Amino acid sequence: MRIFSSLALAGAVALAALTSVPAAFAGETMVGNIMLMDIWSKKSPAGANVSAGFMAIMNHGKDADRLVKATAEISPNVQIHTMVMDGDVMKMEELKNGLEIPAGQTVMLKPGSFHIMFMDMPGPQPEVGKTFKGTLTFEKAGTVDVVYDVKAPQ
Repeated sequence: MRIFSSLALAGAVALAALTSVPAAFAGETMVGNIMLMDIWSKKSPAGANVSAGFMAIMNHGKDADRLVKATAEISPNVQIHTMVMDGDVMKMEELKNGLEIPAGQTVMLKPGSFHIMFMDMPGPQPEVGKTFKGTLTFEKAGTVDVVYDVKAPQ
């Protein structure tokens, strides 16, 4: 009976570990009611000292939240941006009050739209296939560590 109890406990622990692993490999990160998915950054052209970060941000809560700050180990100056038309020219603009994530909705950070801007990058940029770390801070959900996968420009 004792052997059966030990085997049952070991099986339960193994099953719990296996069921928690897929989310980590699927590129999903949670903080409070906020789920972050497909976190990536594009490789910048040679000589450029800027890059951008992208992801899907889903708010599972009943109240809106707001992305208010971002950091990255590759950049001392990280901003939350959108793209706006200025006459016939598309320009980046910092969202000084952050980016609202409405309740029950997903906000896409993607090229040509909302994005995290890594500026004044001092050293060599991460290569395609590598990763770098950062944080995102939400007004209600708090701060979460993230890992950006570096991809070729899309």
